[in-house]
Amino acid sequence: MNSEEGTTLTAPQKASGEHRRSMIYASFNFINSIIGSGIIGKYSLHISKFNLSHKQTQITLMLCLYFVADYSIILLIKGGNMSGTHSYQSLVKSTFGFPGFLILSGLQFLYPFIAMISYNITIGDTLTKVFQRIPGVGPDHILAERHFVILLSTLAFTLPLSLYRNIEKLGKVSFLSMVLTLAILIIAIIRASTLGTQILPTENAWVFAKWNAIQAVGVMSFAFICHHNSFLIYGSLDQPTLSNWSRVTHGSVGSALIISAAFAVAGYSTFTGYTQGDIFENYCRNDNLATFGRFCFGLSIITTFPLECFVTREVLSNVICSRDLSKAEHVAITFLIVAVCTSISLAYDCLGVVLELNGVLSATPLIFIIPSACFLKLSSGRWFKGENLLPTILISIGLFVMVTGLTMTGLYPQDCSHGVEMFYCADANVSGTVPPS
Repeated sequence: MNSEEGTTLTAPQKASGEHRRSMIYASFNFINSIIGSGIIGKYSLHISKFNLSHKQTQITLMLCLYFVADYSIILLIKGGNMSGTHSYQSLVKSTFGFPGFLILSGLQFLYPFIAMISYNITIGDTLTKVFQRIPGVGPDHILAERHFVILLSTLAFTLPLSLYRNIEKLGKVSFLSMVLTLAILIIAIIRASTLGTQILPTENAWVFAKWNAIQAVGVMSFAFICHHNSFLIYGSLDQPTLSNWSRVTHGSVGSALIISAAFAVAGYSTFTGYTQGDIFENYCRNDNLATFGRFCFGLSIITTFPLECFVTREVLSNVICSRDLSKAEHVAITFLIVAVCTSISLAYDCLGVVLELNGVLSATPLIFIIPSACFLKLSSGRWFKGENLLPTILISIGLFVMVTGLTMTGLYPQDCSHGVEMFYCADANVSGTVPPS
């Protein structure tokens, strides 16, 4: 074999390389989709007030939701294979007819659409504080105006990235988002060790579990959902088989679990009952390390936005057109989605209640109820026997979480302190710029 032959890839080797690359890109997109929400998963601990000295309880809840999400994602694709369908909407339509198709389309549109609104709110909250650390940029500067920052990020980044037609092209962008997220996590852990001892815990901060902990399940469901774009990512695989998809799912959801749990512990252990829906709302504005973290956080959210836009566009195209979009239609629908989403985020600035409502109304049925119901409809045998038992249990849990979570959110909505410097920042030591005494 000559040197040229030794370096030339054969067709099977090329196919194997493309297969691995497609799985890697699919995993990046999957993890980015989950982490985009999971990075704020620590907010669920602000609601539930778990006792961090009982880590086994906290980890148990997150592990349960991890297994539910992991199982239902695979169940969803399995249902698609059983019915010969290739999208979430077509699966539900084949099993529950046109009424089911409309309900699923509404939920599948609502979740990523609200997620995009929450991302814009986060971008506005975060990057304005970053820009104010630039010399000469004060509170009255245009770069300190959240409306301008949201519009700037939309026109410069989120809209152009959302115009892609192939989700696989976002794989490298999603990898960048993962790197940024790891940097943010390191910063949160550092600040947990430097600030946690300086901020006194709120009253009953370490109570084992409060009676309204059910609200945490809805927000955690928000943090673990990726079902709405599962078929899109599954279809991007070079070899879309159930075994390949299972490997992608296990690795992606597991990675997101670890990162979300780390954020949850670092965030709540630092700020206890003062924890805000946006973790960087808690850090002081003159904290240079937190400023860098805010910058990474803003970029990470910007790179996640297009993944959600892909889903909303596909849902609209399936409902309105029932065919592949032309180039002009693709651009027009993308502009419409981004414009409406941006307009709402400019008018509304409280993130906490947005996450709660999206969790109980959209994420919970998409994770617990619909994949299980489709599988039960397609499978043979009784609903309470064999492999049908677990989907039946998940439906029951999902209905309970939806009803209870919605009631609790209506009765006890979470507040927010948008743009307000936290009281403990008055102490120079707590700002993070001066080592604690």
